[in-house]
Amino acid sequence: MRHGVRLGIDPGDARIGVARSDPSGFLATPVETVQRGAGDLARLVELVAEEAAVEIVMGLPRSLSGAEGPAAAKVRLFAAELASLVAPVPVRLCDERLTTVTAESMLRERGKKGAKRRAVVDQAAAVVILQHALDAERARGSAPGEVVTTPPTEGSNQQ
Repeated sequence: MRHGVRLGIDPGDARIGVARSDPSGFLATPVETVQRGAGDLARLVELVAEEAAVEIVMGLPRSLSGAEGPAAAKVRLFAAELASLVAPVPVRLCDERLTTVTAESMLRERGKKGAKRRAVVDQAAAVVILQHALDAERARGSAPGEVVTTPPTEGSNQQ
């Protein structure tokens, strides 16, 4: 298992749930919910620096069949924007099927109702995404998901 804090991100249309792992990569815990809109990327960049994150794991919404639709395309664009801002910290996309459903269920079991549950469900979904990635890495011995590549910037020497 690689050492270092990882951030888990559940990007939604209205809110972005953020979770973090401990440095050993064993346990994911909630951090905060970032409102979508002006300043959201800047806040995520700040969190990467504050947590000294070595990697970002972002949920990629897929249908139950595994197909990608418009929501996945939006997440891919968002992930590419974030990756360009936090480089060289890698951003990985990991399948997030049913994570919000799992998070809602966990919160209901813990007695969170209505507005209180909605206020933290994005963080809980980020925890589920990140914990799944941590567990998969421990089981397989390799990092899960796909690394987001950023296009070369103008003036770079890449051919």
